[in-house]
Order: sequence, then structure tokens, then C-alpha cells
Amino acid sequence: MIGELRSVVLDCPDPDSLASFYEQLLGMERIINEDDWVALQKTGGGIRVAFQQVDDYTPPQWPGQVVPQQSHFDIRVDDLDAGEAQVLAIGARDAGYREDDFRVFLDPAGHPFCLVS
Repeated sequence: MIGELRSVVLDCPDPDSLASFYEQLLGMERIINEDDWVALQKTGGGIRVAFQQVDDYTPPQWPGQVVPQQSHFDIRVDDLDAGEAQVLAIGARDAGYREDDFRVFLDPAGHPFCLVS
């Protein structure tokens, strides 16, 4: 092994507001809080999720490829219906695609993510 994953970083127009969304979604805490960079991590360590400000940010388009998604999170939940209600309540948008075992949403900056069972 050469190394281990430290962070997943998402580009966005407003790191503070996108970090607030993911704090609620993932139960993480802010460990870095700067104007153009915010990082979250679970208490006790682990992989970080970070957000960096990008001027003239263009959100990905899913499922189209004009502006490809490039990456996305799969977030396991015990109950898809309850998870859906919770992510919509904190600002996610329904991407309009679902299967029996997953549903696709968009975070407030337009990044796709899936709730999976």
C-alpha cells in the first residue's frame, strides 16, 4: 500500500452552506472552517469530506454527460423512505431516478448522491 484515502473533496460555489448540508447528512463535524475551504470528519478520525470554493462553478448534470458528474457518494440507510424524507428536509433535490435498492438525489450545489439500502 502506498497510502490511504484522507479526503474526498467537492468543488462548489459556497463551501460553508454545502458543508452544513453534509454535516446533517453524514453526522460529521467541522475540523477546518475557512472562507474557501471547509473539511468535515467524524469524531475520532477517519476519512474527511471537504468542500473547496470554485469561482464560476458549474454543477454536474446527471444523468447527462454535458457536464459529467465525475464522482458521487453512495450513502447507506436502513430505510429508503425515511432517508428520502430526511435528505429532502435538509435541502437535497430528487434527481428523479430510483430503483428498488437506491435513489438518486442532488445536493444543494448539484452534486448527485445516492441513498442505498
